Amino acid sequence: MAREQDYCTLMSGLQELDFQAEAVPSDLVLIGEHAFPLAMNPRGQVLMAASHYGQGRIVVLGHEEYLTRFPGLIKNAVMWLMQCTGDSGIVGIKGSLRSVADNLNCSPIKTELGDFRDGLAIYITDAYSVETCAKDLIAFLKAGGGLIIAGQAWSWSYDHPQENTIRNFPGNKVIGKDFKDDLEFLLQGVSEFDTKGRDIASEVMVHGPLAFPIAVTPAGKAFIAGAYYGQGRVILVSHEWYLSRDSLSTFMINAIKWLDEGQTGAIGILPKLKAAHAVLSKSGLDCQMTGFREDLSVYVCTSYSDAQCAEIQEFVAEGGGLLIGGHAWYWAQTHPGCNVLTECPGNHILNKMGLSLLGNTLGGGLYKAPEIEHWCREGYYFRSMLQRFVEHVRQGQELTDHEQGCLKQLGCDCANYLRMCSYDSAAYTSVLALLTDIVKEVGVPQVSSNCPVKSAKDRLMLHIATEVYKVSPNPDALLPYIIKDRPDLPTVSNARVRISANTEAHKEWISTGLYLSPGMKTFITIPPEIVGKNWQVQLGCQTDNIDRANILKRAPVVHERFHLDKEMVQVRNLWGGLIYLIAPPQSKVDRVEIVVQVSVQAPYFKSGETSVADWVSRIRSAPAPWAELEFENIIITLESQFIRNLDRPDEVAKLWDAIMRSIADLAAKPAKFPRKERFVADVQISSGFMHSGYPIMMHSISAPELINIEEAYKSGLWGQIHELGHNQQRGVWEFPPHTTECTCNLWSVYIHEEVLRLNRANAHPNMTLENRQARTKMYCNGGKDLNSWSVWTALETYMQLQEKFGWDAFKKVFAIYHDMSGVPNDNAGKMNLYAETFSKVVNLNLCPFFKAWGWPIQPNTEEKISHLPEWSDHPMVQYA
Repeated sequence: MAREQDYCTLMSGLQELDFQAEAVPSDLVLIGEHAFPLAMNPRGQVLMAASHYGQGRIVVLGHEEYLTRFPGLIKNAVMWLMQCTGDSGIVGIKGSLRSVADNLNCSPIKTELGDFRDGLAIYITDAYSVETCAKDLIAFLKAGGGLIIAGQAWSWSYDHPQENTIRNFPGNKVIGKDFKDDLEFLLQGVSEFDTKGRDIASEVMVHGPLAFPIAVTPAGKAFIAGAYYGQGRVILVSHEWYLSRDSLSTFMINAIKWLDEGQTGAIGILPKLKAAHAVLSKSGLDCQMTGFREDLSVYVCTSYSDAQCAEIQEFVAEGGGLLIGGHAWYWAQTHPGCNVLTECPGNHILNKMGLSLLGNTLGGGLYKAPEIEHWCREGYYFRSMLQRFVEHVRQGQELTDHEQGCLKQLGCDCANYLRMCSYDSAAYTSVLALLTDIVKEVGVPQVSSNCPVKSAKDRLMLHIATEVYKVSPNPDALLPYIIKDRPDLPTVSNARVRISANTEAHKEWISTGLYLSPGMKTFITIPPEIVGKNWQVQLGCQTDNIDRANILKRAPVVHERFHLDKEMVQVRNLWGGLIYLIAPPQSKVDRVEIVVQVSVQAPYFKSGETSVADWVSRIRSAPAPWAELEFENIIITLESQFIRNLDRPDEVAKLWDAIMRSIADLAAKPAKFPRKERFVADVQISSGFMHSGYPIMMHSISAPELINIEEAYKSGLWGQIHELGHNQQRGVWEFPPHTTECTCNLWSVYIHEEVLRLNRANAHPNMTLENRQARTKMYCNGGKDLNSWSVWTALETYMQLQEKFGWDAFKKVFAIYHDMSGVPNDNAGKMNLYAETFSKVVNLNLCPFFKAWGWPIQPNTEEKISHLPEWSDHPMVQYA
């Protein structure tokens, strides 16, 4: 808003600016967050701009001729600049610009021709002769002065082909870059970036107009990048240990020299970076272990503190170099729900410079250095790729195959950039405005199972629209462009919901039975007992991110979470969804009340609270498109269409209560789960036909199986129990990857036989006796290689144990492991411990049996249970 007011003042009374003349302007590059354009051509190039700097202000014109061609603009500019100088004082004008003074003489402004001097309020000059007073002008601006400077750099660059325009053009000493020269300098003697090892870096987003990636993974994720910022330079390395790695020392020495720019000044290195000091000292420069000082040439530090953020930014803007190392993924993991782009300390420093650390991780590897000619021609640059996409959708310009392949990265970068929420930055608001216009002009695919999204362009539009909506100043106006047919559902006012929680080690979703339609906003009154205690509101039950899918049947992320840090919060979600409260671990509250100002009632059955009569007569017809059935130990969430004709939810509850108690029984745990399991049936999930977790995710087409009692007893629920079994697996008796998809099936077999009364041979085709024997024989004929001991083959080992010793043996083994400590971390150690434990439970030496399966049983294990009689007639004897 402040920039808009500035713009209106500067352009007051001007209907148009006629640039049709011989004067060819330069394209201005807006670096600082306070810079904003005054005039742009259709290609998005800036011809005039203005900015705040320190306490002062500056107006920059892309050609000196504009000082006289647009007298109205110059008068406006002087009046705008006067606002920061107290609306009085002398306007100094460079002696060669008498015509500018003549244009201003008719106004009450006091002018003076001549060189810059102290005591002026405003100074007007061209961009060609300010080098001698550049430092004075910068100090003048910082102290509250006003400056108008005009000129073009293209002619100068032709006359100085070997010089750096951004650094050395005189006008730029106060204020579309090809980074070929920079990369040639930085990559001299560097053929690869060796980051192998345990150091985990973050991805770097390169978003500034003068920022460029230097080292990237094959997937195009940057982990080292550079940028110009004002008169200075910065290089970001997304793990601080990279600064001191011998394998990267050539690059780091090049980097420190590039940052120093031949000044041979002092290189200040944060004292904790002693190893980096040893590497950088090889540069021959004066490397000192010191904190930040203004007299340094280059400062080397980590990204973990923003204590001197403003001083460091000013240092770089006025010609210093910054080498900064660090990641953001750990900060993101330890600050769940926080915005990495806006809250991570390193980004407070870096965002203004056109670089940002992201919360995702990048593992180490051996990455080739870019081929510079190809990189400059075909490399991915966020701003240029965004411009190419705009030209594609607005003007129909075809994208190359390479550009098509960059659209997914562009979507990620747009999303991350928008999350910076820099509403005071004209650069940010211009990108937001551009993307908002694109959403309105191009439209958004109405994604659904019947209308899946397949093309890269449609995916990008879906991605952009979702993120633009979240940060839009007016999301209501944008909503009709994103979702065409929104249902008009009846609402309820001031719904009151009682919340109870007694969580242990994990967070827990608490259902409210309420729903918000897409884009619908509401206020929720929060009881003081949970305000500021890490509770959250979640909108939407579909928490799987399906971004990696080739075809999308819904948007990749369709839920939102909000921290409850005050007693009234406003919430909304573009895609709508059921309303949940999320209780953090170690929380205990009893029937505290929340009030939801406006919402939609959802079909919600809760055992012990909802009567069947109320369900049939009223609740199951509630208008929300999502329904929940909450039983003793499990909650089932599915589309409402599947429950509209459900007459006996109590019978469904009876079935699932029996299943869940039996799951606890086999696991040797109390019948009442500390946290109820959840099923969510979604149109599309992140992996597999179903997958475990909280919640367990499954496809909507399988939803009816959850509530069809007759079919469950007839055909079973193998997949659903399999996923519940996954949630029971424990690392102390798991041998990944061999048993990952194996031991979960112990619960499938147990539940089918003990609850559903289906023999294991009928519960799953792979469990027939014929298939079991064939797998065992194949495994033995193949040499009993543990690499082949997995899934169904591995399950046979456990089935042979069960058929000999029964389920009680497993229950006793699981019970022992609950209290066991000192369990080995490696598979071999854990397998020996399992063989020993099971042997002691059944009072038989099972070592011969496990050895027959190829387990790496050690002599000391055999010694520990040698006093027990051997199981000599085990089923594997025939394959000896």
